[in-house]
Amino acid sequence: MNPRFRKSLSNKTFKTDMTTLRQETDVTFYRSSGPSGEKKDKTDTAVRISHRPSGLKVIATEHRSQSKNRQLAFKRLQKKLLELNKTSKKKIPVQPPQAVKEKRLQGKKKTSKTKSFRSTVS
Repeated sequence: MNPRFRKSLSNKTFKTDMTTLRQETDVTFYRSSGPSGEKKDKTDTAVRISHRPSGLKVIATEHRSQSKNRQLAFKRLQKKLLELNKTSKKKIPVQPPQAVKEKRLQGKKKTSKTKSFRSTVS
């Protein structure tokens, strides 16, 4: 999921029960492409669900049955909304201890010395 999109929706919480989802979504059906037999080619079995409050869009085209695709799309939408509802923990900036800083500087000085010896010609 796009991080900017997630950040803009991070302070909102969305209801994930099926009754409210059915009220807050637009369900459209269309013909899915690809091989899978005559029935899939003739009927509108693919399902696209767009959730108006969040702007999420979910599709399901796996099955030849429209009802199975609709159930699958609603499950996917619920999963995405639950992911959006999760609150992330605040990260606490941690500074390394002084001993670690000194050890890092000693290592840098050592590599600097070895490199300086390479440049001198004897």
